[in-house]
Amino acid sequence: MEQNYYDILEVSKNASPEIIEKAYKTLVKKYHPDLQQDENKNKYEEKIKKINEAYDILSDPEKRKKYDLNLKNTEISINDYNSLYQENINLKNNLNILKEKLNYLNNIQNNYEINNLNYNNLENNSENFLNNNLNSNKNNENYYKNIKNNYNNYNNLKLNNLFNFKKRLKDLLALIITILIFIFIFFILWHIPFTRNYLIKLYNENSILQFFINLFFGH
Repeated sequence: MEQNYYDILEVSKNASPEIIEKAYKTLVKKYHPDLQQDENKNKYEEKIKKINEAYDILSDPEKRKKYDLNLKNTEISINDYNSLYQENINLKNNLNILKEKLNYLNNIQNNYEINNLNYNNLENNSENFLNNNLNSNKNNENYYKNIKNNYNNYNNLKLNNLFNFKKRLKDLLALIITILIFIFIFFILWHIPFTRNYLIKLYNENSILQFFINLFFGH
Protein backbone atom coordinates (compact mmCIF):
# COMPACT_ATOMS: atom_id res chain seq x y z
CA MET A 1 0.00 0.00 0.00
CA GLU A 2 1.45 3.43 -0.96
CA GLN A 3 2.41 5.69 1.94
CA ASN A 4 0.69 9.02 2.35
CA TYR A 5 2.54 12.18 3.28
CA TYR A 6 1.83 11.74 7.00
CA ASP A 7 3.33 8.26 6.94
CA ILE A 8 6.39 9.54 5.09
CA LEU A 9 7.02 12.20 7.77
CA GLU A 10 6.11 9.65 10.49
CA VAL A 11 3.48 11.90 12.09
CA SER A 12 -0.23 11.61 12.76
CA LYS A 13 -2.86 13.27 10.58
CA ASN A 14 -3.66 15.67 13.44
CA ALA A 15 -0.04 16.76 13.91
CA SER A 16 0.52 20.49 14.43
CA PRO A 17 2.73 22.53 12.04
CA GLU A 18 5.45 22.61 14.70
CA ILE A 19 5.49 18.81 15.00
CA ILE A 20 5.56 18.45 11.21
CA GLU A 21 8.51 20.84 10.93
CA LYS A 22 10.37 19.07 13.73
CA ALA A 23 9.74 15.65 12.15
CA TYR A 24 10.93 16.95 8.79
CA LYS A 25 14.21 18.27 10.17
CA THR A 26 14.81 15.04 12.06
CA LEU A 27 14.25 12.90 8.97
CA VAL A 28 16.43 15.12 6.77
CA LYS A 29 19.30 14.73 9.20
CA LYS A 30 18.70 11.00 9.45
CA TYR A 31 18.36 10.19 5.75
CA HIS A 32 20.43 12.86 4.01
CA PRO A 33 22.35 11.15 1.15
CA ASP A 34 25.64 12.84 2.07
CA LEU A 35 25.56 11.00 5.39
CA GLN A 36 25.07 7.57 3.80
CA GLN A 37 27.40 5.07 2.28
CA ASP A 38 28.01 5.32 -1.47
CA GLU A 39 26.01 2.22 -2.35
CA ASN A 40 22.95 3.61 -0.52
CA LYS A 41 23.02 7.20 -1.81
CA ASN A 42 20.59 6.64 -4.68
CA LYS A 43 18.13 4.96 -2.33
CA TYR A 44 18.25 7.80 0.19
CA GLU A 45 18.14 10.49 -2.48
CA GLU A 46 14.75 9.09 -3.50
CA LYS A 47 13.65 8.97 0.14
CA ILE A 48 14.71 12.57 0.76
CA LYS A 49 12.83 13.58 -2.38
CA LYS A 50 9.62 12.07 -0.96
CA ILE A 51 10.26 13.69 2.43
CA ASN A 52 10.69 17.12 0.81
CA GLU A 53 7.56 16.59 -1.26
CA ALA A 54 5.56 15.63 1.83
CA TYR A 55 6.82 18.60 3.81
CA ASP A 56 6.09 21.00 0.94
CA ILE A 57 2.41 19.95 1.04
CA LEU A 58 1.87 19.56 4.79
CA SER A 59 3.71 22.75 5.77
CA ASP A 60 1.41 24.85 3.59
CA PRO A 61 -2.07 25.23 5.21
CA GLU A 62 -3.95 25.53 1.93
CA LYS A 63 -2.11 22.64 0.25
CA ARG A 64 -2.56 20.53 3.37
CA LYS A 65 -6.29 21.28 3.47
CA LYS A 66 -6.75 20.15 -0.13
CA TYR A 67 -4.57 17.10 0.44
CA ASP A 68 -6.54 16.07 3.56
CA LEU A 69 -9.79 16.35 1.60
CA ASN A 70 -8.47 14.16 -1.22
CA LEU A 71 -7.01 11.70 1.27
CA LYS A 72 -10.33 11.42 3.09
CA ASN A 73 -12.16 10.66 -0.17
CA THR A 74 -9.74 7.92 -1.19
CA GLU A 75 -9.14 6.13 2.11
CA ILE A 76 -11.40 3.69 3.91
CA SER A 77 -11.42 4.08 7.69
CA ILE A 78 -10.60 1.19 10.00
CA ASN A 79 -14.24 1.04 11.10
CA ASP A 80 -15.40 0.90 7.49
CA TYR A 81 -12.84 -1.82 6.75
CA ASN A 82 -13.90 -3.86 9.77
CA SER A 83 -17.54 -3.37 8.83
CA LEU A 84 -16.83 -4.46 5.27
CA TYR A 85 -14.92 -7.50 6.51
CA GLN A 86 -17.72 -8.49 8.89
CA GLU A 87 -20.37 -8.00 6.22
CA ASN A 88 -18.36 -10.22 3.91
CA ILE A 89 -18.30 -12.96 6.56
CA ASN A 90 -22.04 -12.57 7.13
CA LEU A 91 -22.67 -12.79 3.40
CA LYS A 92 -20.65 -16.01 3.17
CA ASN A 93 -22.59 -17.46 6.10
CA ASN A 94 -25.89 -16.51 4.45
CA LEU A 95 -24.77 -18.13 1.20
CA ASN A 96 -23.90 -21.33 3.08
CA ILE A 97 -27.32 -21.31 4.72
CA LEU A 98 -28.90 -20.80 1.30
CA LYS A 99 -26.94 -23.75 -0.09
CA GLU A 100 -28.20 -25.93 2.76
CA LYS A 101 -31.77 -24.87 2.05
CA LEU A 102 -31.31 -25.56 -1.67
CA ASN A 103 -29.98 -29.03 -0.85
CA TYR A 104 -32.97 -29.58 1.39
CA LEU A 105 -35.34 -28.53 -1.41
CA ASN A 106 -33.51 -30.82 -3.84
CA ASN A 107 -33.93 -33.72 -1.44
CA ILE A 108 -37.63 -32.96 -1.18
CA GLN A 109 -37.89 -32.89 -4.96
CA ASN A 110 -35.98 -36.18 -5.29
CA ASN A 111 -38.24 -37.82 -2.72
CA TYR A 112 -41.23 -36.47 -4.57
CA GLU A 113 -39.98 -37.96 -7.84
CA ILE A 114 -39.30 -41.32 -6.17
CA ASN A 115 -42.79 -41.36 -4.72
CA ASN A 116 -44.14 -40.36 -8.09
CA LEU A 117 -42.30 -43.30 -9.72
CA ASN A 118 -43.70 -45.69 -7.14
CA TYR A 119 -47.13 -44.32 -7.75
CA ASN A 120 -46.71 -44.80 -11.51
CA ASN A 121 -45.78 -48.43 -10.90
CA LEU A 122 -48.83 -48.85 -8.73
CA GLU A 123 -50.94 -47.17 -11.37
CA ASN A 124 -49.57 -49.47 -14.07
CA ASN A 125 -50.34 -52.48 -11.94
CA SER A 126 -53.82 -51.16 -11.37
CA GLU A 127 -54.27 -50.59 -15.09
CA ASN A 128 -53.15 -54.16 -15.82
CA PHE A 129 -55.56 -55.38 -13.23
CA LEU A 130 -58.38 -53.45 -14.86
CA ASN A 131 -57.49 -54.78 -18.29
CA ASN A 132 -57.54 -58.36 -17.00
CA ASN A 133 -60.89 -57.81 -15.43
CA LEU A 134 -62.24 -56.23 -18.59
CA ASN A 135 -61.29 -59.33 -20.51
CA SER A 136 -62.94 -61.59 -17.94
CA ASN A 137 -66.06 -59.58 -17.40
CA LYS A 138 -67.60 -57.88 -20.44
CA ASN A 139 -70.64 -56.77 -18.45
CA ASN A 140 -68.51 -54.35 -16.42
CA GLU A 141 -66.65 -52.91 -19.43
CA ASN A 142 -68.16 -49.44 -19.18
CA TYR A 143 -67.50 -49.31 -15.46
CA TYR A 144 -63.83 -50.11 -15.83
CA LYS A 145 -63.47 -47.66 -18.71
CA ASN A 146 -64.73 -44.93 -16.46
CA ILE A 147 -62.24 -45.93 -13.78
CA LYS A 148 -59.44 -45.98 -16.34
CA ASN A 149 -60.38 -42.51 -17.57
CA ASN A 150 -60.35 -41.24 -14.02
CA TYR A 151 -56.87 -42.64 -13.56
CA ASN A 152 -55.71 -40.97 -16.76
CA ASN A 153 -57.20 -37.65 -15.71
CA TYR A 154 -55.56 -37.93 -12.34
CA ASN A 155 -52.22 -38.76 -13.95
CA ASN A 156 -52.47 -35.68 -16.20
CA LEU A 157 -53.31 -33.54 -13.21
CA LYS A 158 -50.36 -34.98 -11.31
CA LEU A 159 -47.97 -34.25 -14.18
CA ASN A 160 -49.24 -30.67 -14.39
CA ASN A 161 -48.74 -30.23 -10.67
CA LEU A 162 -45.20 -31.61 -10.91
CA PHE A 163 -44.38 -29.23 -13.78
CA ASN A 164 -45.82 -26.25 -11.89
CA PHE A 165 -43.90 -27.25 -8.76
CA LYS A 166 -40.58 -27.40 -10.62
CA LYS A 167 -41.28 -24.09 -12.35
CA ARG A 168 -42.16 -22.35 -9.08
CA LEU A 169 -39.06 -23.82 -7.44
CA LYS A 170 -36.78 -22.55 -10.22
CA ASP A 171 -38.44 -19.10 -10.13
CA LEU A 172 -37.98 -18.95 -6.36
CA LEU A 173 -34.31 -19.90 -6.55
CA ALA A 174 -33.70 -17.40 -9.35
CA LEU A 175 -35.39 -14.65 -7.29
CA ILE A 176 -33.34 -15.45 -4.17
CA ILE A 177 -30.06 -15.49 -6.09
CA THR A 178 -30.96 -12.22 -7.86
CA ILE A 179 -31.75 -10.52 -4.54
CA LEU A 180 -28.45 -11.71 -3.01
CA ILE A 181 -26.47 -10.51 -6.03
CA PHE A 182 -28.24 -7.11 -5.86
CA ILE A 183 -27.50 -6.80 -2.13
CA PHE A 184 -23.84 -7.74 -2.70
CA ILE A 185 -23.41 -5.22 -5.55
CA PHE A 186 -25.18 -2.47 -3.55
CA PHE A 187 -23.01 -3.30 -0.53
CA ILE A 188 -19.78 -2.97 -2.57
CA LEU A 189 -20.98 0.27 -4.21
CA TRP A 190 -21.96 1.70 -0.82
CA HIS A 191 -18.40 1.31 0.46
CA ILE A 192 -16.91 3.18 -2.50
CA PRO A 193 -16.89 6.89 -1.50
CA PHE A 194 -17.83 8.22 -4.94
CA THR A 195 -20.83 5.94 -5.46
CA ARG A 196 -21.90 6.26 -1.82
CA ASN A 197 -22.00 10.07 -2.14
CA TYR A 198 -23.92 9.73 -5.39
CA LEU A 199 -26.50 7.37 -3.82
CA ILE A 200 -26.93 9.67 -0.80
CA LYS A 201 -27.40 12.67 -3.12
CA LEU A 202 -29.90 10.70 -5.24
CA TYR A 203 -31.81 9.73 -2.09
CA ASN A 204 -31.93 13.31 -0.77
CA GLU A 205 -33.14 14.74 -4.11
CA ASN A 206 -35.78 12.11 -4.93
CA SER A 207 -38.87 12.17 -2.70
CA ILE A 208 -40.37 9.09 -4.36
CA LEU A 209 -37.19 7.11 -3.71
CA GLN A 210 -37.22 8.34 -0.10
CA PHE A 211 -40.81 7.17 0.29
CA PHE A 212 -40.12 3.62 -0.89
CA ILE A 213 -36.83 3.29 1.05
CA ASN A 214 -38.48 4.58 4.24
CA LEU A 215 -41.42 2.26 3.64
CA PHE A 216 -39.09 -0.72 3.11
CA PHE A 217 -36.89 -0.05 6.15
CA GLY A 218 -39.80 1.05 8.34
CA HIS A 219 -38.54 4.62 9.00
